[in-house]
Amino acid sequence: MRPVTGTLKGYDQLLNLVLDEAVEYEREQDDPLKLSGKTRQLGLIVCRGTAVMLVSPTDGTDEIANPFLADGA
Repeated sequence: MRPVTGTLKGYDQLLNLVLDEAVEYEREQDDPLKLSGKTRQLGLIVCRGTAVMLVSPTDGTDEIANPFLADGA
């Protein structure tokens, strides 16, 4: 697993992702479950959908009003 963060610029039905300003977080050599704190700047990348395990916001989520509900419903 290679944790990567970035700005989602696009995706398709196969979950191929286009990420801008992507950063990869490197893991420890002796313990691959721990992050080393080192990062690698990747820039603009395409992640193949078959390799994507999780997509989530890094800053949390906000609840917004449903724009599809009619007024007074």
